[in-house]
Amino acid sequence: MPSRLIVRAPRWILAFGLLLTVLAGAVGAGTINALSLNRFEAPGSESLQARADMAERFGTGSPNLALLVTARGGNVDDPAVAEAAALLTRRLAAEPGVGDAWSYWSRGRPETLRSQDGARALVLAWAPGDADQVRRGLLPRLVPEYTRDDAVLKVEVGGGDEVFRQVMEQARQDFVRAELLVVPLVLLLLFAVYRRWSAALATLGVGLFSVLGSLALMRGFLQFTELSTFASNIALVMGIGLGVDYGLFVIFRFREELRAGGEVADAVARTVSGAGRTVLFSGATVAASLSVLLVFPFPFLSSFAYASVAVVAAAVFGAVVLLPAALVLLGRRVDRPARPAEEGFWFRVAQRVMRRPLLLGGAALALVLLLGAPFLDVRFGLPDDRVLPSSAPARQMYDQIREGFPVEEADAINVVAEPGAPPSQTGPYARRLAGIDGVVRVDSAGDGTLLHVIVSGERLEADATAVVREVRAVPAPFDVRVGGYPAELTDYRDGVTERLPLVAGLIVLITFVILFAMTRSLVAPLKASVLNLLSLSVMFGALVFVFQDGNLAGLLGFTPTGSIEPSIPILMFCIAYGLSMDYEVLLLSRIKEEYDRTGDALAAIPAGIGRSAPLVTAAAGILAVSFAAYATGGVVFLKQLGIGMALAVLVDATLIRGVLAPALLRLAGPANWWAPSFLRGRSRREDARERPVLRGGAVRVPDGHGDAGEPSREGAGQQV
Repeated sequence: MPSRLIVRAPRWILAFGLLLTVLAGAVGAGTINALSLNRFEAPGSESLQARADMAERFGTGSPNLALLVTARGGNVDDPAVAEAAALLTRRLAAEPGVGDAWSYWSRGRPETLRSQDGARALVLAWAPGDADQVRRGLLPRLVPEYTRDDAVLKVEVGGGDEVFRQVMEQARQDFVRAELLVVPLVLLLLFAVYRRWSAALATLGVGLFSVLGSLALMRGFLQFTELSTFASNIALVMGIGLGVDYGLFVIFRFREELRAGGEVADAVARTVSGAGRTVLFSGATVAASLSVLLVFPFPFLSSFAYASVAVVAAAVFGAVVLLPAALVLLGRRVDRPARPAEEGFWFRVAQRVMRRPLLLGGAALALVLLLGAPFLDVRFGLPDDRVLPSSAPARQMYDQIREGFPVEEADAINVVAEPGAPPSQTGPYARRLAGIDGVVRVDSAGDGTLLHVIVSGERLEADATAVVREVRAVPAPFDVRVGGYPAELTDYRDGVTERLPLVAGLIVLITFVILFAMTRSLVAPLKASVLNLLSLSVMFGALVFVFQDGNLAGLLGFTPTGSIEPSIPILMFCIAYGLSMDYEVLLLSRIKEEYDRTGDALAAIPAGIGRSAPLVTAAAGILAVSFAAYATGGVVFLKQLGIGMALAVLVDATLIRGVLAPALLRLAGPANWWAPSFLRGRSRREDARERPVLRGGAVRVPDGHGDAGEPSREGAGQQV
């Protein structure tokens, strides 16, 4: 049995754990540099086919590099400025890695490439290759080389790939700063919970092992798949969070076993056998919730599924193997006097809720629905440079473009016609495209088989996706493919949102099955799913209220765009659902054990909540602080993740688990544990009735709550 091995050889296990940690650190150190950068693009989509056609047939593409040229004399048509800018354009076009370049001065001076005051103009370029090639290989060399400020020109470098290169760099800095803040803060909070430095350090150690172990496991996944750089960020966030969650749970259980009497080794064995089972179920729910991201054919999202499996595996191993070995050696030094659960705050709250379940549960439900109501007005949109702080160079450049240029030609929608399309039919088709609201002009190239639909910045700002759909809806006299940056983002957004119902359904179904396996009930998992969705509604309501509508934008330091990019909320949904179900597993396991032990369905509710809620609240508080630290970053995506997740876990651990859960459990009564007989099998309670009584009143602890055949005191080890 694992528990026997742990109590017999704790030093060997800890030595192995230390060696494993060192190896994980060495292997994981190379993981971050091996991760890939990704664009917002949908594999196999029409827009990517159009991009490939443009590159193959015309040797060009949508510009992903831009230079904003400011004339020091105030006029871009000044001969000295024009000569220097034309030379700059030719030089950029000749750079290795740049496929095509053009500018205001090389295209006949169109007004769409010049600011309204005539003081600025654009140089645009197309750099072929994937995001890694452009953002890691080309841009670090070109950006410092082409950023200049002299007596004739001031040149600033931007473009879509440069924007998200700066997003990556800013996110990396934000995560490093947040981790430096989170680790000591979590340690202090753990001490506040335990009042013992030994317990706090041991729990934090599980979190740090989870981070290093997950990075090492991700290195293994990289051998057969591509992982996004943001996957490492999730490993950092969730590694600390889950490691601390599971560490808290194991130590809380160990303390209860110590207070029940007996030797330290016996207490550790019962902790591993009882709490270990619950940790395994909890880990399975978190991993399952995030694994559904594999449904998306986008590396940016599917990467998080692999990262979550790695994090859960490392956290569970640290909590059920390494931490118990440390507890054998620490013994009673991690314990401290505690009052009975029946005198605790959450026990009294649960009792009050059960006396008036409809009134108090209804009030909590109304509050949750009110907080989640803003989500009804959600608008999914496309990301741009405003995900960066206003101090970022690319952001400052595009602020000038938005202010001074009525049109951003880099965001042209490209229409690629089939080879051999009759030129006589191109003109009427182009005129129909030009008639779309917001279209400034339509340029043609390649004898009319390549059209550039240039849209006003105001129309793109209002609804770029609608413009793309209108372009695609115009009847064409030949086969066409519509591409360009707005079309690529639209196809990506559509690919994400189309799979939302499937993802949500899979998460609910998989976690339902896992909870049924734990509780042998159909009602309890159904109730858990409803409560989880209610909890997440608060998070999504906050996203819309704060980040879409711009409330608190000044306080939090970001610029609202009136919409939300859909990938981050999906990621948050999967993480928050998994963590919420994690807390549900802890809660239900305590209540179910009380019910199995006593047979009293109603008395088991406050008893189980009284023992589990303090743990859940402490874990949620520490996790919320960890997430909130990322809200101090400069990238809007991280602010959304930090604030949304912090709010979700706090609401879930208090309002949902402390009020709504006992209200629903009270109303359902014994039906909470109902399932058809052909699904239920033998319950623990039925096993408990039939287990043999040993000498001295000892009993065999059933179903994983003690080593098989080992006697245990009556009632000992029955509480998770």
